[in-house]
Amino acid sequence: MVNAYRDEAEQDGSTGDGADRLAQAVAPAACLSIAPVILAGGSGTRLWPLSREHYPKQLIDVIGTHSLLQDTVRRMEGFPVQWTVRPAPIIVCGDEHRFVTAEQLRESGVTAHLVVEPARRDTAPALTLAAALAVLDGEDAILVAMPADHAMLDTAAFQQAVARAAVHAQRGAMATLGVPPTRPDTAFGYIRLGAEIDEGAYRIDRFVEKPALELAAQYVASGAYWWNSGIFVVRASVWLALVERLQPAMAEACRAAVADGKADGPFFRPQPEAFGRAPSDSIDYAVMERLGIAGPAGEPFEGVVVPLVAGWSDLGSWDAVWDALDKDAAGNVARGRVLFEGATSSYAHSEGRLVACVGTSNIVVVETADAVLVADRAHVQDVKGLVARIKAQHSPEADEHRKVRRPWGFYDSIDHGDRFQVKRIVVDPGCRLSLQLHHHRAEHWVVVRGTAMVTRGEERFLLSENESTFIPLGVRHRLENPGKVPLEIIEVQSGSYLGEDDIVRFDDTYGRCN
Repeated sequence: MVNAYRDEAEQDGSTGDGADRLAQAVAPAACLSIAPVILAGGSGTRLWPLSREHYPKQLIDVIGTHSLLQDTVRRMEGFPVQWTVRPAPIIVCGDEHRFVTAEQLRESGVTAHLVVEPARRDTAPALTLAAALAVLDGEDAILVAMPADHAMLDTAAFQQAVARAAVHAQRGAMATLGVPPTRPDTAFGYIRLGAEIDEGAYRIDRFVEKPALELAAQYVASGAYWWNSGIFVVRASVWLALVERLQPAMAEACRAAVADGKADGPFFRPQPEAFGRAPSDSIDYAVMERLGIAGPAGEPFEGVVVPLVAGWSDLGSWDAVWDALDKDAAGNVARGRVLFEGATSSYAHSEGRLVACVGTSNIVVVETADAVLVADRAHVQDVKGLVARIKAQHSPEADEHRKVRRPWGFYDSIDHGDRFQVKRIVVDPGCRLSLQLHHHRAEHWVVVRGTAMVTRGEERFLLSENESTFIPLGVRHRLENPGKVPLEIIEVQSGSYLGEDDIVRFDDTYGRCN
């Protein structure tokens, strides 16, 4: 990858100087292909308790039958024929989410380039990684950078907006999609419109931070401000040149991380030490708010905003989720086992138990196996602060659900006490856990469905339904599913310490060895 990257730089005459490279990058190009880039590294704490640190909102079916990530990867299908859309999107995700991201893509029948960030560095470094990888293909593709956790009700209208933005990106502009506001909203950033370029497309005058309500009302009344959707359309080389000009440390770190990165099965892993040198910053702060000083010789660089009228929502709070879904005659939204009696303008979500709302108004109720949220819709933005308090108390509900997904399947913590824990473990066909031992606990396994291959010390044997085995403390062991149906076992742990960090791995199919 190092040589490929250097060869590309030599071919385009790059000298390493940001202004020179920017001047080269903005030169008009022939019709280019479009490469979807999905930024999937967020945590979505405002949608707690459904969204958790280790299972964030992009992986959840918040408003439909598929996860937000699955909806996003399908959003560019059937794009206008005059453009060539690369069939495999680039998806940038965190290390802790890589396996479930890959599994959701497999379920959707989507092949993607999965880039695993060694550490969280926000959206600007994530897009820079994707751009650096895109230019290695030898084609200066137009990147369509999309958050993985937004909703879009009208896909056709979204694609039309992207196609219009791509025309401006093709000639070297930095384009973004702006949403004409329907109400004053303090949860969004705003884009001030400059001069009109063509019908409905404007130069970007400036980006504005989330305003107070009174100022937001003035913005909406003026007609000169649109919501910032966080969707960007730009040629890969233009983005790299912009970052090199405005954020040279970030550009250097990301280029080195890609050049020295390596493939790991279906994943691409940027070099961790190099990527660790990248400053953490968003696309807005790092680049978009500084476009006026980005051009060569001090000239402003052209930013363009195109209108997006497609039922867009960032789903940044439970109130936004309520707003995006169909409501009954009283303005209520029900998900799962929910009953309303005399309730109005309320949202209730059940993951299992019956939730009954009687005489409620403007509230949110979200039930999961281990936590229940009850909130006034006017205060749902405060959920983020609540999650911070839960984290400060070192409570597990901030990070994990009771049901925890693993690359081999999942486990569900059914019950626990001071010196015991009971788990339901499901292993997918053909999968296996790591070869491991525990210093502080013993385990008793009972097979309730399927066939288990058990490694215990030097032994290796099969267990069928209703058969069991005991794993003493300190003994190496492994659980495998050699069958064609899911393997389900009940595991009873006992010992002085039952934390998940009491695992010493010696061999692991998924690269998680100690």
